[in-house]
Amino acid sequence: MILVINVCKEQLHYYEFVGPILKVLKNMSQDYFVCNYDEVCPAYLNKAEKIIICGTSLYDNEYLEDISKFKWIWEFNRPVFGICAGSQIIQLIFGGKIEKVKEVGSVDIEFEKPFLGAIGKRKVYSLHQNSILSSDFDVYARSELCPHAVKHKVKPIYGTLFHPEVYNQDIIENFCRL
Repeated sequence: MILVINVCKEQLHYYEFVGPILKVLKNMSQDYFVCNYDEVCPAYLNKAEKIIICGTSLYDNEYLEDISKFKWIWEFNRPVFGICAGSQIIQLIFGGKIEKVKEVGSVDIEFEKPFLGAIGKRKVYSLHQNSILSSDFDVYARSELCPHAVKHKVKPIYGTLFHPEVYNQDIIENFCRL
């Protein structure tokens, strides 16, 4: 069972950033449930075999004001995948600092080592104004401006600054197969 965490403030953004991930999970016949980030509780965490923290729109940063609601990530020892805002949240929890880096649209990145099945050059869809990197994470891919794919050095925690639900859905599928 995969817990999909919504960080979107607006319902319209849910359809744009959470909906496509749910479609990937449905196509895989993957069991999942969805909750808003401020509804995460011990019962949900115990039920989840894996967690995906979704992204949100470019200027929807409300989740940054509630970063303490994500402290459960420290203790969670099963796979977690943060997408864009989700990755930024994870990096903040592990002590990363916000750096202003804006990328919008199609971006070329290179996976320097295998990351959830991805290797080599790929075109990805980016929609972010911040980049965050914690020293607890290794960089697996980057654009000319910033890191785009990271993995915790010890825990099964992954993050992409790009949106694999737009291009590269195989990365989400491979996370689900862990």
